[in-house]
This record gives sequence, structure tokens and C-alpha cells, in this order.
Amino acid sequence: MARLRPLLARIADTAADRDRRRRLPFEEVRWLREAGITTVRLPVERGGAGLTLDELFRLLVELGEADPNFPQLLRAHIMFNETVLHQQDSPQRERWLALLESGALVGNAISETGSAAVGRVSTRITERDGRLLLNGTKFYTTGSLYADWIQVSAERHSGESVRVLVRADAPGVAQRDDWDGFGQLTTSSGTIEFTDVAVDPADVAVGESGRTLRPAVAQLVLLSCLVGIARNAAADATHFVRRRRRSYSHASAELPKDDPLVQQLVGGLHATNFAAEATLHAAVTPLKRALSALRAGDVTDEELDRAEIAVSKAHVVIVEQVLAAITRTFDVGGASIVGRELALDRHWRNARTLAVHNPVLYKTRGIGDWAINGTDPIYRWTPGTVN
Repeated sequence: MARLRPLLARIADTAADRDRRRRLPFEEVRWLREAGITTVRLPVERGGAGLTLDELFRLLVELGEADPNFPQLLRAHIMFNETVLHQQDSPQRERWLALLESGALVGNAISETGSAAVGRVSTRITERDGRLLLNGTKFYTTGSLYADWIQVSAERHSGESVRVLVRADAPGVAQRDDWDGFGQLTTSSGTIEFTDVAVDPADVAVGESGRTLRPAVAQLVLLSCLVGIARNAAADATHFVRRRRRSYSHASAELPKDDPLVQQLVGGLHATNFAAEATLHAAVTPLKRALSALRAGDVTDEELDRAEIAVSKAHVVIVEQVLAAITRTFDVGGASIVGRELALDRHWRNARTLAVHNPVLYKTRGIGDWAINGTDPIYRWTPGTVN
């Protein structure tokens, strides 16, 4: 943490300019990697920093405050890392732990935009002439332009779901920086095409079915981004008011910083940040318990459900609070607050983009169905077509 914090200030200083020019932060990612960001969760005896899960998400909030693109571009790596750490012992676990110990960064190629049915993918892994080959096209491949390895969701011809790990620079891997969303501009969330990419059988894992903690981990990373954005937006609003000299004929004070209405608004922003961050860390607690039980081999359905529902509740609360707070941020000023030089619009654009991952209305409905009818939580948040 001590090695990483000085870098956060440097990243924050250039965040608005990166957003304005849509400059991909290859250099900044290199700084973080050299400081050990990819191994923070590995035990000290395995070459890592040994951070707890609570410490990890505090770090991600700080990183999200500096620039929310960074926690999101690390999201696939964090998911892969937690999966490997909490698996039962196996040769594959040791193989992938060694990869993580080396400092490798893992990206993702999970989602597709084609016509595959809900819960299915069009990407295929097949055997030809004694070799396993991967073919398909993915989108929303967040972080993969910065990665050494990419985890890919695919299916065998039998329909069995698998996850495979391939090198980002392997022959047949073609990445395109074609993410065109209006927020989270530098996450590298575009297209990857896989054409006859050779796959080592040792890097093929059967896809998860039923209850899993992967969605909870993934969602908490995005919520960390949102909490970080809210902190940054509140800080920007505070700074704006503190130095502002212009006011209104109908204002309650000569200077905005002395206006009780403005003070109330800024105070509300900081209170929202406090509540959002507390909600985030409250959701980490049941996840931490479930992950520990998973590693021990005695996790129960109830523990998994508690973790998933806690994260879903946190998702609803944080998304709604943060989006509302960022909108209120602009009420501390007049027309000058929307000036391009301030770049405050990036807070809303980034938060809105993060919020559409697993839309709140479906999360809320799932919580209600679980509470009223005892229906199992929804673990598979996958888009697709319905035949």
C-alpha cells in the first residue's frame, strides 16, 4: 500500500486529461505493476503483499478516486486471482498461482454481442490434429490490451462450458480498441478476435455452474469504482466552492463558501460518500466468510447466498446514492461549473457507465423474489437472445 499510494496522486493529476484525449494509460499501468498491484492479494510467502479482502477494496476505492478506469481494467485480474486463491489444491491451481506470482496481468474475454442464446457463447474450443484451438469474437474485453494473459469463455461442440487461458500476444489473437461508450473511456473494453489460437490443455477449466462467488467479487470491484468517483466528485465540488468568488443576487451569503444552502449541499455529498463506502465494506464481510469456507471445502449454500444477496443490496444502494449525489454536485455552481476545463462531466459519465453493468431494476427484483418467496439468488447475469 505504501508503494502504491504515491502513484495514485500522479494518476489523479492526469485523469481529466486522459479522459479528454482518451489516452490509454499504458505507462500508468506499468507504474502500478512495478509497484506490485497485480500481487497485492497473494500471501507474503508467495511473493505478494498479503492484503486482506477489506484492504483490497479500500485500495480499489482509493484507486477509483484517482481514476475509476483503473480498478475496472484490473477487474478481470482480481476475479481470476480470487478464484485461484480459493480453489481446492490441484496441479492447475499451482500452475496458475505461479503465473500470478510472476506478476502477470490477466484480462478477460467473456462477453459477446452476437446472437448466442442467454447463458451460451459462440466462441468454440475444438481439437484438430491433436491440438486444442480457440475460435470466436468477444466484446467488452475490459483490461485485455494491458494484459499478458486473457481468460476466455468458450464452449466445446458438446455444449460444455469452459474457461481457457491464452497469452494476449499468442498467434491468432487480434485486439481492437473500439470501445465507444461515453464513459470509462480508457478501460480497453473493445473487441478481441481469436482465430485458431493454440490452447494448452493445462489451461482449460470447466465452466462454473450453480452458485459461485465470481459475480459478487466482480460487482464489488465496480462498486469500488463508484464509491471512488463519489469521493472525487465531492472533493471537486468542495474545491470549486472554496475558491469561488462570484455569487447571486438572491444567494444567502456574499460568498458561496459562506452560503448555508451550499454548505448543506456539500455536506450531503460527503455524507453520501460515507454511507456508500460503509455499504461497500458491509458487503465485503459475508463475501470474505464465504471465500474462506470455499477454500476450506465446507462452504454452504446459505453462505454463498448471503454473500450474493449482500452484494446485490449494496449494488442497489450505492448506484442510486452515487448517481444522485453526482447530479447534485453541479448545483454548487452556475454555468461555469460545466466548463470543459473542469471536466466534472466525466464523473457522471463514468458513474452512469458503471451503473449499467447488471441493471439495478433486475437486482432489486431478485432481492425481492428472494425475500418474499425464498427463490435462489440470481448468480448468472448473462445477456443473450431468447429463442
